[in-house]
Amino acid sequence: MTIAAAARTALTSHPPADASGSGSVPDIVRRRLATLENWLDPYSWAVTAVIVVMAAILRLNGISSPRRLVFDEKYYPTDAWDMLQRGVEWDETNNGPAYVVHPPLGKWLIALGEKAFGNNPLGWRFSAAIAGTLMILILIRVAYRMFRSVLLAGTAGLLMTLDGFQLVLSRTALLDIFLGLFILATFAAVLLDRDHYRRRLLRALENGYDPSGTPKVPWIVPWWLLVAGVLLGLACGVKWSALFFLPFLAALIVAWRVGARRSAGIRGPLIAGIVGDLGWGVLSFLLTGIFYLASWTGWFVTDSGYFRHYREAIGLNEPPILGPLLNLLHYHSVAYTFHSGLTDQHSSQSWPWQWLLLGRPVPFYWNGTGDCGAPSCASEILLLGTPILWWSFLPALGALVWFGIARRDWRALAIGTGVVAGLLPWFWYAVKDGRTMFSFYALPALPFLILAVVYVLGAIMTPARDEAAHPDRRLIGTVVAAGYMVAVALCFAYFFPIFVGQLMTYENWYDRMWLGTRWV
Repeated sequence: MTIAAAARTALTSHPPADASGSGSVPDIVRRRLATLENWLDPYSWAVTAVIVVMAAILRLNGISSPRRLVFDEKYYPTDAWDMLQRGVEWDETNNGPAYVVHPPLGKWLIALGEKAFGNNPLGWRFSAAIAGTLMILILIRVAYRMFRSVLLAGTAGLLMTLDGFQLVLSRTALLDIFLGLFILATFAAVLLDRDHYRRRLLRALENGYDPSGTPKVPWIVPWWLLVAGVLLGLACGVKWSALFFLPFLAALIVAWRVGARRSAGIRGPLIAGIVGDLGWGVLSFLLTGIFYLASWTGWFVTDSGYFRHYREAIGLNEPPILGPLLNLLHYHSVAYTFHSGLTDQHSSQSWPWQWLLLGRPVPFYWNGTGDCGAPSCASEILLLGTPILWWSFLPALGALVWFGIARRDWRALAIGTGVVAGLLPWFWYAVKDGRTMFSFYALPALPFLILAVVYVLGAIMTPARDEAAHPDRRLIGTVVAAGYMVAVALCFAYFFPIFVGQLMTYENWYDRMWLGTRWV
């Protein structure tokens, strides 16, 4: 086999659909299967549609209840309504601009719902429900692209659909659901960039490119990498914590590109393409900054935003363009000081090492009155992950590391990178300065935690290498995976009343407080 032929085989080989990462190289027809054909696979889209409709019903049905602001809704829907009227957040008490410490985009998205349905519960929460549903759609497509399996893609979508944590955040007007949506979309674009880069290298080989004869790397315009930069900018426009993902995703992109060039037979795969990687990376990052600044358009085009004319107020020159940018920089400096020094105690705060264990969920709403047919009643919305699902995350991560190392599977690396980016920085801040944190900070990591579970489920359903010696392995693995999914669904149904605030007897409510005072 020639070097070019071997490179084509390396670039086009895929691990089997069951996520094991092992197995023989598929035949030439499978290896050359077009990405578009996978994308348009009618079975995968039928499964996607069914699950997304189910998710939308769960997130939109009864979304107007309770008919009052819950938890931090006292901030964001109010700010969003002010932005519709004035372009910026407003302090009605002092009749002046409001000082806020989160960028505007999440509130603008909430404002879209208020524009459509008014300043009422449906208007406050509609955009969050759409964002939560879109997260599930993107997760299914990401899982399908990674695992090449309709079954595993549908499993990923179902697990997120049946997660109480994501459900509650999809039904309340907080910012984190929008952050989670844009982070997941950014990862999807990075994944598409991986496939695009490898596909272009393959096309170059087919057109006569000989990596042994020239050190030059084929010219490839990474459109999806640029899209990822735009989406990361939008994520930062919701919350600055989106920047946690930047170095991790950048390292993942470089690792994938070096691996692709090595598979193509390019000598010195790191050095050979480093200039192009850095150049396109810088351009993508510039797009991140441009679209982040665009999220502040309301602040730029008005004169009433907080610190909008800070330099003028303290007697400094405020030239066009540069002056507003310097004022915004000062605003960011003050806001960052606030965030880094936020150590006030809160009854619902928790530490990152508690999140996956559900050590301290956040109560969003409580009402102890109503007619439930018993002397004592309770209605609560509790930000709690579906316990069986969340308590399986840690063992799934352990198995992910094992399979990833043993099989050198790029999917394990990708999933693990998302988990680390979403959780590790919070451990750093917790240890460094003990800043106030809440469990909903973990939402951007949730899709990757679910993908870890799906990866392991796929692995246990994979037939053994010596299938004749272990004829029942696939059957046993399928039964275990099906039993797990049934258990998650039943657990979700049991806790559903405290995800949506249904009225029940106090005894029935307390029966669901599995960890006692930690959940009360």
